[in-house]
Amino acid sequence: MAEILVVNPNSNPEVTAGFDRALAPFRLEGGPAIRCVQLDRGPFGIESEADIAAVVPLLVERIRAEPADAYLVACYSDPDLDACRAATAAPVLGIQASAVATALARADRFGVVAILETSIPRHRRALARMGVLDRLADERALGLRVHELAAECTTWDRLLAAGRALVAEDGAGAVILGCAGMARYRTRLEAALAVPVIDPTQAAVGLALAARLAARA
Repeated sequence: MAEILVVNPNSNPEVTAGFDRALAPFRLEGGPAIRCVQLDRGPFGIESEADIAAVVPLLVERIRAEPADAYLVACYSDPDLDACRAATAAPVLGIQASAVATALARADRFGVVAILETSIPRHRRALARMGVLDRLADERALGLRVHELAAECTTWDRLLAAGRALVAEDGAGAVILGCAGMARYRTRLEAALAVPVIDPTQAAVGLALAARLAARA
């Protein structure tokens, strides 16, 4: 059976379990298996350039060790996709690029909710490389680290405030969750904001499934 391997580059099992649950609707009868794993030697959260540099060789090692029909790197910083792609002939998708493509298919301008202010310059550099920085309404940070996202009351209050500001003040027609660890909040936030809310891991799996269908057409 065909398989999509979704790799969480951090070692936080809560994050892996969260997006694994969020991917349940994508496990279609007759479709590829979607298997979610994590890098147990990775940092507990990927929050800095040093964290990103540390996980790249671990990602390459995991991709080489586990054959799959497609790979997803479930970190919003899309750590060195070129190195990951050089390790396999199969497609490798990053969740940030996938989320942006999905948002732009649904709205003229999008906003992003980051975990930390220090993440925003890195995200903006990636958007500039994609040539879509002018489509960014704004990016707002929760001021929470990855391991703090499980504190539901605090996370939800800050997520709702950031989402409302992106829509009402910044003019975002879609909102991207800028961390794989926010997956559990997507449906609830979309209902509250009344605009599309994009979970990046779901977006990447959706693109992988679409590419597979196109190849078979």
